[in-house]
Order: sequence, then structure tokens, then C-alpha cells
Amino acid sequence: MLSLAVTSIIGTIVPQNGNPAAYKQQYGEVFYNLFNRLGIFDMYHCWWFQVMLIMLTLNITVCSIQRLSKTWKIIFPTQLSFNRSRFQKRANREEFQNQGALEQLRKEYESFLNQQIGHSIVERTKKGFCVFAEKMRWTRLGVYFVHLSVILLLLGGLIGSLFGFNGSVNIAEGEAADAIWVRNSHEKRQLPFTIRCDDFDVSFYDTGAPREFRSTLTLLENGEPVLTENIIVNDPLRYKGINMFQASYGQLPPEAPKIDPDMEVSLNLLSRESGMQYQRKTKIGQVVELPEGKGKFVIKEFQPSLEFGNMKLGETFIGLLTPSQGEETKVILPVKYARFDTMRKGAIVISITNDAEDFHAGHDHTVRYYTGLQVNSDPGVWVVYAGFLIMIIGCYITFFMSHQQVCIEVIKSGKNNRVFISGITNKNKLSMQNKIKKLAQSLKHVSKQEEL
Repeated sequence: MLSLAVTSIIGTIVPQNGNPAAYKQQYGEVFYNLFNRLGIFDMYHCWWFQVMLIMLTLNITVCSIQRLSKTWKIIFPTQLSFNRSRFQKRANREEFQNQGALEQLRKEYESFLNQQIGHSIVERTKKGFCVFAEKMRWTRLGVYFVHLSVILLLLGGLIGSLFGFNGSVNIAEGEAADAIWVRNSHEKRQLPFTIRCDDFDVSFYDTGAPREFRSTLTLLENGEPVLTENIIVNDPLRYKGINMFQASYGQLPPEAPKIDPDMEVSLNLLSRESGMQYQRKTKIGQVVELPEGKGKFVIKEFQPSLEFGNMKLGETFIGLLTPSQGEETKVILPVKYARFDTMRKGAIVISITNDAEDFHAGHDHTVRYYTGLQVNSDPGVWVVYAGFLIMIIGCYITFFMSHQQVCIEVIKSGKNNRVFISGITNKNKLSMQNKIKKLAQSLKHVSKQEEL
């Protein structure tokens, strides 16, 4: 337990599962390598820490079993018996006298203890009798409840460490994912279902800070939806022992504009030789005959954003020019730079005459978000909960309940009867002393009733 306490302090002082670069900066290369090999940076999942937990569990189990046999005999004796001498030496022993008949007193006192304490037995003596009663023998098991709770806590932690996982996944609106990336590793873990983000909403304060972000998630099994629910921060979705928390969000980069392949592209063809300009309509993949017998031209593709050297050309068509004489030439035609093709020094200078907005038609400019989910599973959590519950019960039994034994001894002394009452408890002796005084007062009342 001391070893676990010391190592737990280390795990608290040294941040767990952090960035390696931050560790190197804080501790230096030498100590980083040492701590990393010892597993200090992920101590609670390290093999030696888990071995310590197992050793403590075995230790508590063996000690409890070894001591339980003696306690078990006290709780479940083969024959109920009392040692009168133990009660005669108690400091809490009370004494008073009465003049009732012994047999009648025996019945009254036996009935009294049955009501106040529990089942009682009578033992006759040479000069009178003794009535013994006890209750709550089972409370001696309180400490074993506490031991069991510690074992359950340790087992729950081990189960969660060995079989649980903690990861994350980003899902764009309208998209789905069936796997997550495990935290602090490059492991991709498959989920037993698919998570689909149907919608994402975020609201902001006047300062621009996010006020609330909410995801509408649908879980699918074999392609069929099984559950749809909205989640916000601290209000997760739970399914089949897996928890999905709303952890973050982000804005997706704008979609690249797409061009309709059937859209007409207007070309301006300038002949360097004659100075004439010609207008042609074409489509991607459609061959255009160049004027003055200069060859053929075809647009091959459209790039929504193209970089040329250090220049960002934006929307650009890329085509292939086949001259009547010579080799094929690649032609780059930026939409917003009409004179760009002049650098090619070709016989025909080609440019696009469409406006840039023509290529944005039908493009969705709506801002799209992705939801960042933290997904984890801890199969040992219910074992831990059971451990906490049993610990509360065990502590209550251990500190607030006790095994109590009471003895009333009556001795005939001339015309009077001397009555002694004392008690034994395994804990909280002051409470037992007060109880004996109250019982003595009640017995005096019983005796007076009998005398009347």
C-alpha cells in the first residue's frame, strides 16, 4: 500500500499522457528516456503498476481469508454459550435489589431481553439464574465488507485498464465513422457500430465565444439505424457500454468549386500572325479546330485552385494543343488572367472569356462543421461502482454498528434479590456503558411492576 501511495504521488506530479516534445523540454533528453522506459508518462497502464495492484489484491484476499475463519465461528457458533465470569468483571456493571420471586423474575427478565436485545438463553446457578442475550453478531463482517470493496475497486481498475479504451474521432455533418483513434497511440480501433453525424449546431455569445454546440448522432448496425440522440457537453450518448462525449468541433474548409462537364466554355483565340481574334464555344473533352489551320485544341481538366511557381492562379483550365506542325503542348488557362497564355509564345494565344462567377454557379457556400467526439469504454466501471457502494455499507457497519452481548444475573440474598446487569461489545464501549444504565433503569421499573 505504501508503494502504491508513493507511485500514485509520482503519477500525480508527472503529467500523464502528455506530448513527448513537452516532456523533453521539461525533463531533458536523459530523464525523458529514463521516465519513458519506466512507463512514468503512462504509469496507470504500465505493467509494473498493474502487478502492484494484483499483489495488493492477493494480499488483502489472503489476510481476509486467514482471519475470517475465527470471526466466522463467533458469528455462526455450533452451540450458543456464554461465559458468566466475563460479565462479572465488566466496569459497566450495574446493581440494584428487588423482592420478587425468582421464577417470576426469570420470566420477566427473559421476556425483557428478548424484546430489547434479541434471542436470550437462561442459565441457572446455585443461588439464582443468569439471562444472556446478544444481537448483531454479523456486524463483525463489516471490516470484510471494506476489504471486499477495496478488492472490487482494484479489480475494476484493472479490468478498465486491460479491456477498456479511450479515443476520439471527428465526423463531418452528413458523414459517418465506424472506428476511432486510440488516445496517445497510432492504433485505430473498430467500433461495433457506426456513428453518423446527421446535424451539428453551434451558438455563440456576443463576444464570439461558443455558448453551446450540439450534435445529432445516429447509431447504425448493419446499415440500419438503431438510435438517434442529441448530445451536448457533459450529456453523452451511451450505447452497449460505449460512451460518446461532445468534446470539440471545427469548421471544414470550403469545398472546391465543381464545374459542370456539360457547361460551355468560351474561348478567345488570338492569331499572332494575322492579329485576328476568333471566338469558339467548347466543353471539357471536346476538340476545337484552331483557326488558320493552326491545329487542334482540347480542354482536358479543370482545377479549382492551381499554383504555378509562386503564383496562385485560382480556377484554371488545363488543355492540350496539337499544332499542325510540331509537338503537343500543355496549355494552362487561368480564368482570371486572360493574358497568361502569351508567355507560351505560341502561334495562337488562347484565353477564357467566361466570368469566374460562372464556374461557381450551383456551388454550395454553406459553412460545414465537423463534430469532435471523445469515445471511451470502461467495462470495469460497474465493478468500481459496486466497490464504492459496498465500501459505504462496510464503513457504516464497521464504525456505527457493533456486536452486543448483555447478561442479567440474579442472586438470592435473604429476603431480597441482588440484580446485576452488564454488557460486552466489540467496539464503542462508552455507548454500551450508557445502554447498560438505561437497561438497568428499565429493569427496576419491571421489578416495581412485579412488586405491585
